[in-house]
Amino acid sequence: MEENKPKEATEAEVKGVLEHPKPAPPPGAQAERSRRGFLVKLGWAGFALFQLSWIVAFMRVFFPRVLFEPPTSFKVGYPWEYTVGVVNTRYQQQYRVWIVRESEGFYALLAKCTHLGCTPVWWEGENKFKCPCHGSGFTKEGVNYEGPAPRPLERLKISLAEDGQILIDSSLVFRQERGEWEKPGAFLKV
Repeated sequence: MEENKPKEATEAEVKGVLEHPKPAPPPGAQAERSRRGFLVKLGWAGFALFQLSWIVAFMRVFFPRVLFEPPTSFKVGYPWEYTVGVVNTRYQQQYRVWIVRESEGFYALLAKCTHLGCTPVWWEGENKFKCPCHGSGFTKEGVNYEGPAPRPLERLKISLAEDGQILIDSSLVFRQERGEWEKPGAFLKV
């Protein structure tokens, strides 16, 4: 009768049944797993870099490029500092302005050729402004007489400030062909 009784399994047998031995990985599987992991990490790094570049590009909108230009209104000294009949080129580089003193007063010319906007040069010996770009010539008064310049130079508003200095306002220009050189502000009488 003992033969029909089920045989009790030992603990080692139970453990062996429950724990199947893992099959050995095929050769090169470990290398495949590490290559795949590397490529996944590389893909995520590329995605993160792409997102970061978009964020930086978006943030650029909040910091626009700004051109810093000189002020439109500036003082150029006292009237007694200027010699009669001489063109003062001291402010040509900074403000693109020439100040001319005549016996009756002052006027300020914008140092910008009316042809294409180049900065003419004052030639003291020839008593004229000459544009180096295309050869336009202007008299000391700013009137064009040679070259392709279509009209005279523009005059800027000139006045005396409260402290007695000459004040130039480059936001207001006077054009000779419109008859504006005779308007108040185009010439400062002293």
